[in-house]
Amino acid sequence: MHDWAAPLIAAALFAFLAPGLVLQIPGKNRPMDFFNMKTSLAAMFVHTVLYGLFLILFFIVLHVHLYA
Repeated sequence: MHDWAAPLIAAALFAFLAPGLVLQIPGKNRPMDFFNMKTSLAAMFVHTVLYGLFLILFFIVLHVHLYA
C-alpha cells in the first residue's frame, strides 16, 4: 500500500504554479497577469515560495494521504 498524495499533489502544484502558464505574480505591467506565457526572476521567486508554502500546507498542516 503506497501513499500517492505526495507525488500527485507535488506534480499538480508544479504544473499549476509554473510562472506564466496560468498566472504570474508579479506580472510585467500589473500585479497579476493571466496566461501571458512569459516570466521574470521576481515571478520565479514568488512562485517558488508559494510552491513551498502549499506543500507545507498539504503535507504538514493538513496531513493529506491517498492510498492505492
